[in-house]
Amino acid sequence: MAFRSVRASLLQSNIYLLPHALCSMPSEMKPRFVLLYGSQKGQAQAIAEGVAEEAETHGLFAELSCLENNEKYNLETETAPVVFIVSTTGDGEPPDNALKFVRNIKKKTLSSDHYKHISYALLGLGDTNYANFCNCGKAIDRRLRELGASQFYASGYADDGVGLELVVDPWIKGLWNAIKEELSNMTSKQTECVKEEVRDSSKETPDPSTADMQLNLLSIANCQNCKSIGQSEKLANLASPSVSTTQTAGSDLRPDSSSRRIGLSSRTDGALSADAGVASLTHSLPPLSQSALNIPALPPPYLCVSLQEMETTEDIFGPLNKENLQEVPISKATQLTRGDSVKTALLLELDISTLPAMTYQPGDAFDVYWPNSATEVEDMLHRLGLQDQRNHRVLISLLKDTKKRGAQVPSYIPQNASLLYLLTWCLEIRSVPKKAFLRALVEYTVDGVQKRRLQELCSKQGTTDYNSHLREQSLSILELLNAFPSCSPPLSILIEHVPKLQPRPYSVASSCLRHPGKLNFVFNIVEFPACSGRTAGRRGLCTGGLFDLISSRLVLPGNVKSSSKPALPKIHVNLRPTCTFRPPADVSVPFMMVGPGTGVAPFIGFLQQREEQRRQNPLATFGETWLFFGCRHRDQDFLFREELESFVSSGVLSHLQLSFSRDDPEEQEGADETISPTAQRRYVQHNLKLHGRQVTDILLKQKGCIYVCGPVLPVGSYHQWIHHHSPPHLMCQDHSWLV
Repeated sequence: MAFRSVRASLLQSNIYLLPHALCSMPSEMKPRFVLLYGSQKGQAQAIAEGVAEEAETHGLFAELSCLENNEKYNLETETAPVVFIVSTTGDGEPPDNALKFVRNIKKKTLSSDHYKHISYALLGLGDTNYANFCNCGKAIDRRLRELGASQFYASGYADDGVGLELVVDPWIKGLWNAIKEELSNMTSKQTECVKEEVRDSSKETPDPSTADMQLNLLSIANCQNCKSIGQSEKLANLASPSVSTTQTAGSDLRPDSSSRRIGLSSRTDGALSADAGVASLTHSLPPLSQSALNIPALPPPYLCVSLQEMETTEDIFGPLNKENLQEVPISKATQLTRGDSVKTALLLELDISTLPAMTYQPGDAFDVYWPNSATEVEDMLHRLGLQDQRNHRVLISLLKDTKKRGAQVPSYIPQNASLLYLLTWCLEIRSVPKKAFLRALVEYTVDGVQKRRLQELCSKQGTTDYNSHLREQSLSILELLNAFPSCSPPLSILIEHVPKLQPRPYSVASSCLRHPGKLNFVFNIVEFPACSGRTAGRRGLCTGGLFDLISSRLVLPGNVKSSSKPALPKIHVNLRPTCTFRPPADVSVPFMMVGPGTGVAPFIGFLQQREEQRRQNPLATFGETWLFFGCRHRDQDFLFREELESFVSSGVLSHLQLSFSRDDPEEQEGADETISPTAQRRYVQHNLKLHGRQVTDILLKQKGCIYVCGPVLPVGSYHQWIHHHSPPHLMCQDHSWLV
């Protein structure tokens, strides 16, 4: 019997169904939507999984899939609402597991109505401290609309620089009504289509088999107390304001609840002692300490983890994919900053002369694979009470009864790896704990005061405290566990919630034309000061580790040579070529470079390349070159000063515009009367304003290019200024990713 006839029969019986539910009658089915994620470090995936879990409480069913698993979904024929949650990585690139999807939808052969049947919503994750904020999400959003898809809910773009939850939480809260309204609209449209078919089919001679089917269906519905009709009414009223759809997933913890009464017990634990009038990681103040809390739902456990003693200790060293990496010696290390500079900038030279395949261009970047600190790994083993099992094999499998959607054993943890290797090379134990992890830790915390504080930190009401004491302090997972001594989580919780140890990317700061067989890069040693959850300051994982590795051979400012050492230290690296952040192929095209602080690094490569091109082609016509550089003090932080002044003298660099934010502004040349004396050329954006006419002339009249590299400055934003004046010719790269 034709499907059309079955639908017509059901409609004549006042039974309205979504097409996908037809074959499941009479069993109850929740309205469905498709939930797709692309995630590099696990944040987008975790948010998507949370949405899928919360959907159940709203009477919905989320079909959760990773964008790369296209065998689990089909947008070519999908009729249900589609929700995308995607992050951005690198230089505005899609996550690895979303790259294939992005490439597919960008095919020029797709028609403008290819996805006209798709109704979608999108949440993008990014960080405004980096260039190309939420570029992946914006690219997918833009391309879907170009292909005819329609939005049923406004896109959200969350900033990890200030706190993802500031956008994520309200976006998810509004998502449920939007989905329900869209499903209701879809149901109405399908009903109209079926009615039209009924009117057409009424003119035809009914088929006896159709009549029999109609009677049988009616009989079944009657036997089931009209559950089918109830489902239809449920669908029809999905968007009705009279139906409550705002129930919060999780617990409502009020001050007079049992957990709060425990929390009012005397604070006898030394780790939690604090000035009663000062909020800290372990101590809250009113109104938070007396508030009812909306805490997130408990993430369902999904891994079974056990440790197995090995007969022989396997010596596994280096990152998991080291066969795809290059182990490169550090041939030279130079300190660039002088005197009492607030930051310490180092220049490292890598010897790649024996690696002919490792070729690079100015503007390229590369990854450094760095392990967790041996001291911190040892501390973590003791904190978990597993110090005597460090060499045991870690066995990981999925829990048979897990309720987690799309649960998988982490692919970045090799089989037969030891516990020591797991904590050294697989898990980012320096990462800031996410709220879902804090929520999971609540279940393993014995002390009532500590449990209440963890509940506060993961709650909606505790967002300010979470940002102040964890996110802004870059508090690590180990530091958090040390602050809450009565919390004893199993190893499985760490593997479920701690993200993969990520490589650290750097910008290349040299040209292979000037330095054949060498690759230079620059970085600041990142310092994290002591805070309420950190008794002593510490350095960044990779920058601090690199400094320790080369400190004995470091060339200080003013010295010529380092002490000779027979063995050169080596590091694991992987080149990351980029086709977007390169100097113009046409040497006659003028370009401007904006690089405050260590943001000048890639432009040293640009200028070295230009110098060699001028030497090899003395009769060629070369376009103007501008560099806007800024730092705190001319005598302390002026990186590559001698080389940049040499570029100016030789004509390689046409204009060098400098800003020194902590020096006396009256000593800076070229003061502008439109800017107050206290702000004269203090920051790079002031210099851009001073030379606004030349900037716009080069970009708009001469069709030049502008390149930006470095962190967002504290006064205004040169990123926004340049985007406003010259979006067609802007190329950005934020090399300051490393800690």
